[in-house]
Amino acid sequence: MRSRGPLWGVRKELFVEASPRVAMTPNRVVIASTIALSFISFWRAAAIVLSDLASSAYYVGGITEKAIGKSAPWFILAIMLFSYAVRAVYIEGCAMYVRGGVYRVVHEALGSRMAKLAVSALMFDYVLTGPISGVSAGLYLAGLINETAEHFFHQQHLINDAGFAVVFALVVTVYFWRKNIIGIHESSHKALRIMQITTLMVVILIAWCLYTIFHGHFQAVPMPVLGNIKLSEESLGWLPGSWVQMIPAVAILVGLGHSLLAMSGEESLAQVNREIAHPKLKNLERAGLVIFIYSLVFTSLVSFFAVMIIPDTDRKLFLDNLIGGLAMHLDGPMPLRLLFHAFVVFVGALILSGAVNTAIIGSNGVLNRVAEDNVLPNWFRSPHKKFGTTHRLVNMIVGLQIVTIILSRGDVYLLGEAYAFGVVWSFAFNATSVLVLRFKDKRPREWKVPLNLQVGGVEIPVGLGLIALSLFTLAITNVLTKKIATVSGVIFTLAFFILFTVSEKLNRRRALAANAGHEQFRLDDSEGVSAEILDVRPGNVLVAVRNPNRLNHLHRVLQKTDIRKIDIVAVSISDEEAPFTARESELFTKVVTLAEKEGKSVKLLTVPGDDPNGALVETAARLQSSRIVIGTSPKLTTAQQGHAIGIQWERLPEPRPAISLEVVPDDPAERPSFVNLGPHPPRLWPEDIELLHELWRDLSASGPGHRLRHRDVVGVALRRLKAELNSKERDEILKDISRSTDL
Repeated sequence: MRSRGPLWGVRKELFVEASPRVAMTPNRVVIASTIALSFISFWRAAAIVLSDLASSAYYVGGITEKAIGKSAPWFILAIMLFSYAVRAVYIEGCAMYVRGGVYRVVHEALGSRMAKLAVSALMFDYVLTGPISGVSAGLYLAGLINETAEHFFHQQHLINDAGFAVVFALVVTVYFWRKNIIGIHESSHKALRIMQITTLMVVILIAWCLYTIFHGHFQAVPMPVLGNIKLSEESLGWLPGSWVQMIPAVAILVGLGHSLLAMSGEESLAQVNREIAHPKLKNLERAGLVIFIYSLVFTSLVSFFAVMIIPDTDRKLFLDNLIGGLAMHLDGPMPLRLLFHAFVVFVGALILSGAVNTAIIGSNGVLNRVAEDNVLPNWFRSPHKKFGTTHRLVNMIVGLQIVTIILSRGDVYLLGEAYAFGVVWSFAFNATSVLVLRFKDKRPREWKVPLNLQVGGVEIPVGLGLIALSLFTLAITNVLTKKIATVSGVIFTLAFFILFTVSEKLNRRRALAANAGHEQFRLDDSEGVSAEILDVRPGNVLVAVRNPNRLNHLHRVLQKTDIRKIDIVAVSISDEEAPFTARESELFTKVVTLAEKEGKSVKLLTVPGDDPNGALVETAARLQSSRIVIGTSPKLTTAQQGHAIGIQWERLPEPRPAISLEVVPDDPAERPSFVNLGPHPPRLWPEDIELLHELWRDLSASGPGHRLRHRDVVGVALRRLKAELNSKERDEILKDISRSTDL
């Protein structure tokens, strides 16, 4: 799968000459494509999100303990439990909008200005995700090198941890910058493999920690009561420490605020929702459950085990390298612990590096969504001439990440505190907007956040309201307790907000709004068209599309077709001279939206031709389609549509393929009509079958007996009818046929 924004891999074949003719000759083909995307299982979707979310287990424990003391694991556990409620909000938003996430939901609920502000805060989150993950991975690797040097060579601090972490983070960021420019294939497959390896490490870690604890080598984790919450002057920020630390509720809120980054990565679920395969909503729920259980077990237990097993004096040295320190304090021989430490660092490098990549892909997706609404110029979304990726957006994102890494000087605590600012505000905006949409948008929901009360016919979203209130409370607490994070976050958010606002005004002046929301396509020339060129299997379904507001027939095909067995091709017949116009752009964007909603891929074609029926039938023959699907015509009856297409089928050269025509009405309650093109067994009415059987009994009793079959009767009748059509009886026969068709 290539690095992408919300653009996905539909390919379109555009015939330059496709008029009906007796012999089919090769046509010049223009292939237009967006960045390729294939729909993925909920396991792979969960793996992509966990590459971001589970990576926080490597640094959140140390950052939180620095801020609030040894009781930090309890606050991390509380945040991980609360993350399930936040994930429910995202699922409701994704159920409403396939291309959901903070920007779309806030835009629909609170308007364009608030959407730009929310996405500006979200970009602060994404820009920091890469640096904190890269720096953390570097610190783990530096810790392993220094531990190994001390054990084997008795040399302490062989390398400077922070300096090494900065260099490592820069190298990883530049590496994934290049990969995203080229286009990363099969990233979901790689993410799944990384999570499988991570799971192995987690199982070994948990088992070994339990073994150590059962042997009595542990200390209790202090309960999160007022006396055990150690708030430093730095962790209190602008709050006066003299009285805040004496109020339990305020102290707990401060502790939760410093633990928030444990549930980072929720926005990645909204971004990956586009790629989740059918059934989309059910698979989205499954992915959310897998993410919750995995992150709850991994992140929470690591924090608890670290406080329980690592002595207090030693743990202060491992707060930037917590799982590495945990590995070194397990019961067992030193060589085995060093080996496991190396495995922990290897897995950490994989998952944290994966988070760097996820940050680039996720921010690219968010900015693409913003650009679709003309908030950013289309120049940003223009595909790379060679690789087809949105390289300009990737360059901007990575440039900001590199500056952040250098300015941080390898301080993961500073990065983590700032990171939490973008996390909580993007969550708060999203939850509030989903709450507003409950009252603003009365359309039926496929899924809702639980705990809804009915009072006098009015639904009160109690659960959703409590989640939004909690998030805003934590967001305000974060503002008051994190000076550097708040200042840097506000400056960054305002800078991006100003950029979006100015850019949007410039775009409006250039009258670019007409193409807002359209996909961006890359065009390539090719000769000829076939199932191989379009990369579809024989027996595919060819769906004719023309009006972007009348795609019910395509929707039905998407719902009932198993794309694991049958490919779907949407074809637009155009009489325009240009190979690809704004009409196709709007039409295919709607097709892509429908396909994403169902989680099924579609190939797209534009076929220029003066005769739509002829071009449609010829295209089906070239692609070896088994069925043509069309919508009903406002001017023609279903029978007339079938007759017109049947005539064009007769003009195909021999051997003509067997193709079925399906005419789908606009009303979903009505059943579609089927017409077989060319020779096919007739569909007989019950009275026709009864007449045939009566003739068979009469004739068999007159001589042939058991040797006479029903088909013999039909064959004789057809041959006699053909002969009589060439006789003086022709007019009478035609009158009978006319009377039959009127019944």
